[in-house]
Amino acid sequence: MEEIRLQKYLAEGGIASRRKAEELILQGKITVNDIKVSELGTKVNPKKDIVKYNGKKVEIQDELVYILLNKPIGYVTTVKDQFNRETVLDLVKVNKRLVPVGRLDMYTSGALILTNDGDFVYKLTHPKHEIDKTYTVTIKGIVKKEEIEQLKKGIKIEDYLTKPAKVKILKTDEEKNISRLEITIHEGKNRQVRKMCEAIGHKVLALHRSKIGNIIVKDLPLGKWRYLTKKEVDNFSKYLYN
Repeated sequence: MEEIRLQKYLAEGGIASRRKAEELILQGKITVNDIKVSELGTKVNPKKDIVKYNGKKVEIQDELVYILLNKPIGYVTTVKDQFNRETVLDLVKVNKRLVPVGRLDMYTSGALILTNDGDFVYKLTHPKHEIDKTYTVTIKGIVKKEEIEQLKKGIKIEDYLTKPAKVKILKTDEEKNISRLEITIHEGKNRQVRKMCEAIGHKVLALHRSKIGNIIVKDLPLGKWRYLTKKEVDNFSKYLYN
């Protein structure tokens, strides 16, 4: 077998995405044949070299799995939480080392993909692929048409101008003083949808990701998960690897 870059090996071993694996290498947390490495150009032979992360052997996983979770509120999107909060992996119990693809904050529910395919994680989260993510968001106040146009064109949040979004008003309720929107973005900035709504003067009361690409979470109860079908994975792969 040919040599491959260490970060790719770690990703395929289900340790983390390739970008996160690069951070682990730079932090000196990886050894190859019991020698600590900290250079991103390091290559390994999967058949001969012994790679360890925090002293534990890393092996490329034979069976790749792809899981869709309908994440409930109250779970953090991480493999392990430093504050011992419940994580999404407490909901998905399989005999594989999974990592989440991207993030949903603790107070956001909805579609989240988990996998042990590090290369898939890397490509799916890379900005150049522009994977659509659709959210249903309930905000305080009655939204105005000009505010919707601001979101559609792009709006400044902190020091960043968002790219154009698809926005649709689903409901307004003057008695309860709330509006419900459907917002589709392909960026992945931290708490982006919340910040976009705050930038037009509306506090987010509830946020749910209903769709990633063409994968819809509608028929999956909160807290439940299922394997992605081969067709679903293939559809992603055709888009990501072309």
